[in-house]
Amino acid sequence: MTPAVWGLKKSSLALLLLVVFGGGNAQAALFGDDEARRAILDLRQRLEQSQTANRALMEQAAQQLTQQQTQQITQLNQQHNQSLAQLRSALLDLQSQIDKLRADLAQSLGAQERLARDVTDVQLRQKDSLSSVDDRLRRFEPVNVTVDGREAMVEPAEKSDFDRSMALFRQGDFPGAQAAFAGFVSRYPTSVYKPSVLFWLGNAQYANKAYREALVNFQRLLTESPTHPRAAEAMLAISNVQVELKDLKAARKTLEDLVKAYPATETAGTARERLSRLR
Repeated sequence: MTPAVWGLKKSSLALLLLVVFGGGNAQAALFGDDEARRAILDLRQRLEQSQTANRALMEQAAQQLTQQQTQQITQLNQQHNQSLAQLRSALLDLQSQIDKLRADLAQSLGAQERLARDVTDVQLRQKDSLSSVDDRLRRFEPVNVTVDGREAMVEPAEKSDFDRSMALFRQGDFPGAQAAFAGFVSRYPTSVYKPSVLFWLGNAQYANKAYREALVNFQRLLTESPTHPRAAEAMLAISNVQVELKDLKAARKTLEDLVKAYPATETAGTARERLSRLR
């Protein structure tokens, strides 16, 4: 209990005692004199003043209580605001840390992706390099081919040059084929293709009406490779060249030698037919 409330209660009690004990004396002399009436009026005035004072004290006490409560509420609000501010600061710090972690994670993921791309690029380059090396090695590795019914191992470039020369001949480009076959013989003098190249070189020269050059190459084929599958055809071609050169005697002799050397071939049958026409 506050001092103001206690004092208010003491004043009210004193006033009540005064009214009770003083009131009896006043009633005894109520109609005795004017002084008694004035005393009663004075007492009533004092009572009213006391009540007014008591009400003022009570209002003051209530105001003091209200101020104390307001102060307490204000303090609580301040403490609450401080707590909220601290909480907001902590949340902001936490959010900042989260954002930093996210940025670090994104940077790390980005670095990993770049590393993965770099590794993939390196692997692709290595694969391309190995493939290129393999291609270059394959250019020098011998390949298996079949030349006029005979299997043999030749260099890739050698095969490529022969195929290109034959392509020109099949296209009817006889001047180009003649140059290509002649160049082949110069580049690959010991090639397994050489007998076939001499045969087709002679045919290209025959088509170009270079009869004497064709005769030389057909005879060279027979000299170097008499057992070659194209040998009988080369002799038949020689007889054709000799006919073009108006040497019919030599042509008949070549056809007779063809029939004797290769009697069982289809070319020998063709030679017999031509002999019958040349006689």
